[in-house]
Amino acid sequence: MSLIVAERIAKSFDPYDIFVDVSCSIARGDRIALVGRNGTGKTTLLRILAGLEPPSRGQVHRAKGLRIGYLPQGAMLDSERTLWQEMMTVFDTLRTMEVRLHQLEMEMTDPARVEAVLDEYAALRDRFEALGGYTYQDRTRHVLMGLGFRPEEHDMPLGHLSGGQKTRALLARLLLESPDLLLLDEPTNHLDLQAIEWLEGYLNSWEGTVLLVAHDRYFLDRVVHKVWELAFGRLEIYSGNYSQYVQQREERQARRWKEYQTQQELMAKEEFYIQRYMAGQRSRQAKGRLKRLERFKQEQMLDRPRQEKTLKLHFQTPLRSGDRVVWSQDLVIGYDPQAPLFRCPDLDLRRGECAALLGPNGAGKTTFLKTILGMIDPLAGFIRLGASLKIGYLSQVHTELDPEQTVLESILEVKDLPLGEARSFLARFLFTGDEVMKRISDLSGGERARVALARLVLQRANFLLLDEPTNHLDIASQEVLEDVLDRFPGTILLVTHDRYLVDRLATQLWIIHPEERVLEVFPGTWAEYLEARAKEAQEAEDRRTGGETPKRGFDQQRHLRRQEQRARREEEARRQRVADLEAAIHRLELEIKALEEEMATASVAQQIMRVVELGTLHRDLERQLQEQLDLWAQLMDTG
Repeated sequence: MSLIVAERIAKSFDPYDIFVDVSCSIARGDRIALVGRNGTGKTTLLRILAGLEPPSRGQVHRAKGLRIGYLPQGAMLDSERTLWQEMMTVFDTLRTMEVRLHQLEMEMTDPARVEAVLDEYAALRDRFEALGGYTYQDRTRHVLMGLGFRPEEHDMPLGHLSGGQKTRALLARLLLESPDLLLLDEPTNHLDLQAIEWLEGYLNSWEGTVLLVAHDRYFLDRVVHKVWELAFGRLEIYSGNYSQYVQQREERQARRWKEYQTQQELMAKEEFYIQRYMAGQRSRQAKGRLKRLERFKQEQMLDRPRQEKTLKLHFQTPLRSGDRVVWSQDLVIGYDPQAPLFRCPDLDLRRGECAALLGPNGAGKTTFLKTILGMIDPLAGFIRLGASLKIGYLSQVHTELDPEQTVLESILEVKDLPLGEARSFLARFLFTGDEVMKRISDLSGGERARVALARLVLQRANFLLLDEPTNHLDIASQEVLEDVLDRFPGTILLVTHDRYLVDRLATQLWIIHPEERVLEVFPGTWAEYLEARAKEAQEAEDRRTGGETPKRGFDQQRHLRRQEQRARREEEARRQRVADLEAAIHRLELEIKALEEEMATASVAQQIMRVVELGTLHRDLERQLQEQLDLWAQLMDTG
């Protein structure tokens, strides 16, 4: 069953056509990614499908009663409510039912009212339970925690949240609303790695339908089953996840080139025949062929396959650094000695390696980079840089760009190039014509990222410190950057949430754990880290079930081993507490079930006072059960 069907829709902003003749449908259960270059109209198409703006031509049909949840880029929640109060607006119906249930319970204390309200109470309670009335608060806490909101932030007014937090809050509300169709425009923006992984799991277990725009290729590989590509004003549809789409796109493009070249060769032969025999004895045949060729060109001639322009990057570094690039001892990172951000084991980054610095938002990744650059002093210990280093630094928010400069001036500030050479250089970064005279303040996020990359290339550094280098870049530009960095002969320290980039480049992982205030060094690739993490999970399961625990796959630092032992003891205590709670919950559920059967018997026997007495006991047991469930949920969330 189709939720939405779009028939030959187009969108124009005079005199430009954003896209034309787009037809598509969204079936129940679809998981679709909408991909394409920045500026191709992805957001516009989402808004048209959501009914937020009309198409210039064509029609969009939506299923009757279809509930759509739309997450725009840079979403804002303007309200005087707190974060928790905003989430509770999703459950207004349940909360109204909850109030009515309490009213009925109070009425049932009056023997004269019990018989009149008992049927309504039973029916309402059953409906309340079926709609999740006893679990909606736990579900809300689960979603907020998954998207990175700590419990102490739940009572913060929305007006005190940052722009990124407001976007996450709107996403949380949409997930709690559980619409039939989610239209998500860059949902992974403002999410750290842990939250992105949580969102993957949530969407994969959700039964609804999703159409999303995202530049996170790893996320797309794990969530979507179909890809829509919007390019040159047209929509093409591919089956499978992102990696399968890439393969199909290459095969489709190769086939089109082959068909086009074959057709060009056939037309060239026809034109040669016509030119040769038009004035000779075979002029009649030549004229007939000319008519057929002209008709063929009008009706069947294939357009030359078009290809998007891509970045042309190449990092050159004539200066060779020493073998040892970065090392540290007893290093502590932060601003306040009483509350350091994290402590580091002794680090050792060698020439030609790539270290990926990972951790949640606010863990101190940017602070760590600034400490390496000497902009901030360490709280304790030291960090050293090797010999013959030339550092190239790409900041997350591109603070190195002067908003008052033009694109051309920003480049010339790094290196004094002849004007023609500077324009040719900028063309490699997709800035042509008058675009080089645009001010930095007028550029989009993607354009600023390309200027920052152009400046970085001109520096010819041999040690790159990259803070979220793929932010604001479309997927095609990300792939180009990934290839170039993979061939880079120098050393890289990379801060990113882009797991595709980490998987391709990283030779070691530096992972910040803010709860323990420690940085873990994993001496391997992302794939090896995932394998080790899965092995640890299996070990924990084996310990829980009494199975044999295999040996650890890699050697931990001494302080991390102590931390692991402490964590194991805490985990064992937590598991025992969970087991005790589960036993108590099971016992209470049995008591409640027996009490409900007794209430039903008393009701049939018209034993009004007994029904009231049992109703009071029932409420008390349900309160105890809910308290136990809350404790159980808290322990499971910390597991």
